[in-house]
Amino acid sequence: MSPRALHPRSFVDRHGLWTSEQRRAAVEIDRAIKRHKLDVVRFAFADQHGTLRGKTLVAEAAPAAMRDGVAMTSTLLAKDTAHRNVFAVFGKDGGMNIPEMEGAGNFIMVADPATFRVLPWANATGWLLCDIYFPNGRPVPVDTRRLYRVALERLAATGFDYFAGLEVEFHLFKLEDPRLAPEDVTWPPPAPRVSLTTQGFQYLTESRFDQVDPILETLRKTMQALDLPLRSLEVELGPSQYEFTFAPQAGLVAADAMVLFRSAMKQTARRHGHLVSFMCRPRIPNIFSTGWHLHQSLIDRKTKRNAFVSQDQAQLLSGVARHFLAGLLAHAGAASPFTTPTTNGYKRYHGINSMAPIQAIWARDNRGVMIRALGAPRDPSTHLENRAGEPLANPYLYMASQIYAGLDGMANRLAPPPSADAPYELKAEPLPRTLDESLDELSRSAVMRTGFGDAFVDYIVAIKRAELARAAQHTKTDDDVAGTTAWEHQEYFDLA
Repeated sequence: MSPRALHPRSFVDRHGLWTSEQRRAAVEIDRAIKRHKLDVVRFAFADQHGTLRGKTLVAEAAPAAMRDGVAMTSTLLAKDTAHRNVFAVFGKDGGMNIPEMEGAGNFIMVADPATFRVLPWANATGWLLCDIYFPNGRPVPVDTRRLYRVALERLAATGFDYFAGLEVEFHLFKLEDPRLAPEDVTWPPPAPRVSLTTQGFQYLTESRFDQVDPILETLRKTMQALDLPLRSLEVELGPSQYEFTFAPQAGLVAADAMVLFRSAMKQTARRHGHLVSFMCRPRIPNIFSTGWHLHQSLIDRKTKRNAFVSQDQAQLLSGVARHFLAGLLAHAGAASPFTTPTTNGYKRYHGINSMAPIQAIWARDNRGVMIRALGAPRDPSTHLENRAGEPLANPYLYMASQIYAGLDGMANRLAPPPSADAPYELKAEPLPRTLDESLDELSRSAVMRTGFGDAFVDYIVAIKRAELARAAQHTKTDDDVAGTTAWEHQEYFDLA
């Protein structure tokens, strides 16, 4: 009997949600569940913050669930970073102006069979990343994975594919107290208590690396078992600060990799008595800020070559790359809520000579600018590195914002300003210094509104402004550490 006969007129079939390649992959997953003797399969989607949410099904139920979907409560799409509802669920204003969400109705997770993994840290457990739809088959309009796919399609219509590599800093701590006593059950809960894994201040030294090699080896093997294209593991300058870098990948796969990387790191570390934090600047003495540097280029769909490569010996970048670069700079402020979505992330932008950007400028191989241009004429690895991001950014929104900014630069043939050889002396357009400022710029941005749509921009701005309103209730005190408030530490330190 054919697999189709086993699953007649499924949700996927009725609404035509899979490609032929996905259908074939689903059949292979049916076989893999049996071959690996899986007990359960996790179905997950990335919410508005890039946090994975989902349900775990027993293995026997997974094949049907792949095709019929898994129901989830739509209130998950109304939550802030404390997992509190920002929008009313019932009554006149319920549903966020989305009829299908009124009354806390369901949406359906539909697995993307191309994302299937067997989780190396969990016993007999499979994993699938999902897109989300309403029961009537309509895509959920605030599904950030879908929004990124739309951006990729618009870029493809101009003849290019997006190519991105991840360079992600994080903090790795020893978990001392998970704060699970009954009196600790607050909403949000207090941050776990931790100790350091290195003293820091010995950048890229082999001895520091060896001190933490046992846990880094475990994390490395997890990344490799997941087929994530890990390139390097590095000890950064700050105490307990590290960096993983990954080879570039095309399109949707690059953003999916970031979602899986963060989730896998946190879960694997926790099982080994450690805590990985992607918060930019935890409220811990002497801790340094972390960033997420996004390496990006465009691939010509006809030639399959890097469209950023200059064939002119006098030019570092091609014309396409220069226009794309100019767009990134012109719309840097409006993209900031997507590159840096937390109040804490803006702590990076306030220091001089901190190797973090404070202005919307670029330069060749210069770590003080926002956009670092890497490569050389006729060098196939030529690309742009955006150094403005924070590790907690939703990768679908971060990358989509880059595409829309770059597309505007290309469409209007914008020219970048001169290279900034002294980035902290040049007086150029400053990056927003706070989340509040960046939300103002996003709200005014015709480019981002045209790209993401007015409804989504208003939705994400409302969620982040609710976060700001809660933060404002907790004023700074004398025991703030490096400008990081106790509220920020509680809100972001263990955010998934």
